[in-house]
Amino acid sequence: MADEKSTPPQRSGATPAGRGMPHSVEAEEYLLSCCLIDGADVMARCLEARISPESFFTASHGIVFERLLDLYNRQVPIDVAVLGEELKAAKQLDAIGGYAFLTRVSGSIPTTAQAGYFIDRVREQHLLREIIRSATGAVEDCFNFSGGIDEFVDQIEARIFAVTQSRVSEGAKHMRVPTKEAMNVIHKMMMKKGEMTGVPSGFTDLDHLTFGFQRQEMIVLAARPSMGKTSFALNIAEAATIPKRGQPFPTLIFSLEMSGSQLALRMLCSRARVNMVRLRNEVLSKDGDEQQKLLAAADEFSKAPLFIDDSSNMSIMQLRAKARRVHARAKLGMIIVDYLQLLSPTDSRVPREQQVAEASRGLKALAKELDVPVVVLSQLNRSSEKENRVPRLADLRESGSIEQDADVVLMLARPKDAPDEKFQVAAESMELIVAKQRNGPVGEQKLTFLKDFTRFENYTP
Repeated sequence: MADEKSTPPQRSGATPAGRGMPHSVEAEEYLLSCCLIDGADVMARCLEARISPESFFTASHGIVFERLLDLYNRQVPIDVAVLGEELKAAKQLDAIGGYAFLTRVSGSIPTTAQAGYFIDRVREQHLLREIIRSATGAVEDCFNFSGGIDEFVDQIEARIFAVTQSRVSEGAKHMRVPTKEAMNVIHKMMMKKGEMTGVPSGFTDLDHLTFGFQRQEMIVLAARPSMGKTSFALNIAEAATIPKRGQPFPTLIFSLEMSGSQLALRMLCSRARVNMVRLRNEVLSKDGDEQQKLLAAADEFSKAPLFIDDSSNMSIMQLRAKARRVHARAKLGMIIVDYLQLLSPTDSRVPREQQVAEASRGLKALAKELDVPVVVLSQLNRSSEKENRVPRLADLRESGSIEQDADVVLMLARPKDAPDEKFQVAAESMELIVAKQRNGPVGEQKLTFLKDFTRFENYTP
């Protein structure tokens, strides 16, 4: 509810029901007063909270804050006299109510002790106004809807998401907070005595190196086309959601390349160990054994906490918004993205390297925000094939930021001693290279690939 007080000119915008927009004239004036008392500190806190001239409901308050922001950026000492001269030079002094207004605002409060409260109050009211504007606009658009419901809903979601993105996370913590968190992790590791501390991959040798995929980590799985990236990722999802022991980890798969039904078919055949080619050619066993295996696998997956989003042309912003919604319904344990280079750019005009870098940073931020491991599939360039060598970090395609953002980088490759083939596809024995791991060792290990079932398993000679 608006505070009752005579106010200078205000920004436009009223709710459809005729009620005034949420605002607090006093909080705005008190915040400006704090800025005039201790400009360097309070302005820095305002910027950290993303307070801008548009955050103020009263137009004159926004003008004053804009001048204060200009002085702060120029590192000019802030006081009433300097501010008055700046406003006068910009021909804005009369618009805000002259020196009388500045004098009144500057003497509103004696100290900055409550600056944090006023920052939060101004920011809160501004966010409410923006939500109202977006929601009101959405209502008007609904009445004027002319077709294309899916695109229309995406636009509405993006509009609301753009508003909520203005929220900020907690700032710097005292060392005692992360120290306590680290000791909790150490305690769990000691209690488990070498057992998994993260989400198990289902592959023994890999889990020995990583102790599972850890929360807040971005794990990149890279390979050339047809090397089995998607199959490997689906095997990981299966191990997480249908574990041999322990509780399942709810997993969300973003499939930008294959449809949900295609993924489901591959996962069913893989778990049931049914040859997909035989299935398509309708040459399964006549005794019904394979059909029973498929039905059993379907029953397991139907009960598993596994979610698939097969939307195409998705930007990193849309992906993060969708992940948040699923996480709110069912607390996720892991997210898989297949694959990074297929994410649509937010701005198609920027260079491709910057587009991929933005997506990579966004996925790493998502891992930290939702406190889950995010497994990201990525393409490798052709260098390793041309030079007939093992792939390395520099081969990550289109952006060096992938290497920088990733906590763990896994690479799938054909063994060096594999026979040459006309088509470069996954071999019966595959190399899994742990090329980077911030908190553990790196190395190479072997995996067995069952071509008939497109399934990776622990290596058996």
